[in-house]
Amino acid sequence: MKKKNKRRIKITGTGFYVPDKVLTNLDLEKIVDTSDEWITSRTGIKERRIASDDQATSDLSIEASRMALENAGLKAKDIDLIIVATSSPDTILPSTGCWVQKGLGAGNIPAFDISAGCTGWIYGMIVAEGLILNGAHKRILLIGSEVLTRITNWKDRNTCVLFGDAGSAVVLEESDDESGMLSSYWGADGNLGNLLYMPGGGTRIPASAESVTQDLHCIHMKGNDVFKHAVKRMGEASLEALKSAGLEKEDIDYLIPHQANSRIIDATGRRLKVPSEKVFTNIHKYGNVSVASIPLGLHELWEEGKLKKGTIVVMVAFGAGFTWAAVAYRW
Repeated sequence: MKKKNKRRIKITGTGFYVPDKVLTNLDLEKIVDTSDEWITSRTGIKERRIASDDQATSDLSIEASRMALENAGLKAKDIDLIIVATSSPDTILPSTGCWVQKGLGAGNIPAFDISAGCTGWIYGMIVAEGLILNGAHKRILLIGSEVLTRITNWKDRNTCVLFGDAGSAVVLEESDDESGMLSSYWGADGNLGNLLYMPGGGTRIPASAESVTQDLHCIHMKGNDVFKHAVKRMGEASLEALKSAGLEKEDIDYLIPHQANSRIIDATGRRLKVPSEKVFTNIHKYGNVSVASIPLGLHELWEEGKLKKGTIVVMVAFGAGFTWAAVAYRW
């Protein structure tokens, strides 16, 4: 499914927050049978951030949101909808969006979560586009935030080296010029749901002493299969988004892929024939922070002054579901 509009939405403010605690590969060597060389060569990750015991996903979201609002020149009361993309909510109910609404003092505006794995933030962009362009909402706060280290199996060296915690947020409004979201493409294949999932905690396997003992409340992943499908789907989604926007691969100024691991990032860039200097990466600093990775990347590019007027950015992700999505965006 793809979409292109003459009217479009744009990002008017970006923000991020990462916890203070840093967990390096050398630290992990003391926890599990691994090494800095093994982790770096296979993932590109050198360190990741870990939320403190008193921090939940909403706390990271609130800090990132305050920065995004400030950068947009707005207050919380100026927002009329909050969407939080996350796979690690504060609570199953209510939504993390409601906890964020409370924390920001945003008033009685709608708030809800999107669960689409690491693709959730781009799914949120597509949902927000429809809500803004049909006149239902004027300014939307879209958040991508995770505390994945709470659902990580620290005995599994194949997964515990990957994940970190972070919060990112953007303010979305209708564009008044040529800038903004040019097109999108999204999809899912539930037949691949068992490639990346957390078995326990839902109605299929409710929490029990046995489910906890068996580590069913942690992330389970079939890494080789995930790699294969991730590269294929992210490449396809990017090409479809470019096609819908009337753009070519050569028009890309920056490709911001989901920061899953460096091998997937590099393979996606090669598949699209995008030069490495145009492929954004920060996985070495933060690890895989799921839905927070792409908006965090946007914020870093903006802070570095690399997002000029007219810059073409393609953002693409894959995630549990199996889900995938891409957006072509003109800054």
